[in-house]
Amino acid sequence: MSAGTDGPRPDADAAGRRERKEDHVRLATAQWQGGKRTTEFDDLEFLHHALGGVSLPEVDLGIELFGRTVAAPFYINGMTGGTESTGRINQQLAIAARETGTAMGCGSVSIALEDESAADAFRVIRRENPDGLVMANIGVGRSVEDARRAVDLLQADVLQVHVNAVQETVMPEGSPDFSSWLRGIEQIVAALEVPVLVKEVGFGLSARTLADLASIGVAWADVSGRGGTDFLAIENDRRPGRDYSYLTGFGQSAPAALLDARAHQGELGGMTLLASGGVRDPLDVVKALALGARAVGVAGSFLKAVVEGGPEGLVELIGSWQHHTRELAALLGARTAAGLTGTDVLVRGRLREFCTLRGIDAGAFAHRSARATDDPSDPQEQR
Repeated sequence: MSAGTDGPRPDADAAGRRERKEDHVRLATAQWQGGKRTTEFDDLEFLHHALGGVSLPEVDLGIELFGRTVAAPFYINGMTGGTESTGRINQQLAIAARETGTAMGCGSVSIALEDESAADAFRVIRRENPDGLVMANIGVGRSVEDARRAVDLLQADVLQVHVNAVQETVMPEGSPDFSSWLRGIEQIVAALEVPVLVKEVGFGLSARTLADLASIGVAWADVSGRGGTDFLAIENDRRPGRDYSYLTGFGQSAPAALLDARAHQGELGGMTLLASGGVRDPLDVVKALALGARAVGVAGSFLKAVVEGGPEGLVELIGSWQHHTRELAALLGARTAAGLTGTDVLVRGRLREFCTLRGIDAGAFAHRSARATDDPSDPQEQR
């Protein structure tokens, strides 16, 4: 959950910015209450091979991410920060990240760039997690100098730049001026010494968008699809008339974006993809890895855990997810996260319709293990 637009707003006072941050957390938390939601991850199904598994001790799902080794192929995605209460959330998230060896992103640091009194709600992340992989976060439209300040604020290993055209359209304070965004990202990528990860905020990155990003030197992107924390709904709920409800469902899901990207790999210049948006459990993590994500970002499920159980509750949940993802990989015959890209995946329902309309051969995903057996260079380890 990357809370809010990041462009400078000289007409918005500090109290208004803080209120917006609090609104985002309150409304996002409410979205994750209740039972399990339906997403397009449900349109993905693994073909079960009853004798195809490997032993659990053989499985190592540690991955290299931004030049660092992390314990598991999922991470705490950007959520919040900038107020006293959201600073406490960041502190608790950072403790859980430290205790579990999990990478962590923060929410948009825009408020801290404009108001120094808000900065400690972000600095607490590095204080609690001095050696972990930490990602700072700003919105597209910010200057190179702001990008550097964001990295310095958290002593960050990575800068996330979030693009949020749908959110800007619906947000009461929004500024839907998108024409300079690509050029601004190019300038930040060229100027910064740390890796830059471009991410959506829950509406998906199409293959065309990824190709545009690759053309300006972006090497990392989070497709961040529909189905997770819904910033369209959040911003619409902040409007007196709630007059943008007709846009509900706009955008692509993370599975759709990953399928689209795999069908156009030649246009992406070796870009490494991450995925987030609607990740509810370890099975969703494994499905995203099977579609080619290097790592998977989780926000809503982890936010709910930390709000209800503090850092101890989130440490317990992350530990459970780490164990379950290894068990699922063993069941599917994958010794590494990359090995999951050789599993057989059935694409059904609305997601299959997306593939048909985009000219993607969905059926090919159901026959990958046979190809892996024939091709020793395939990342799926041979049995």
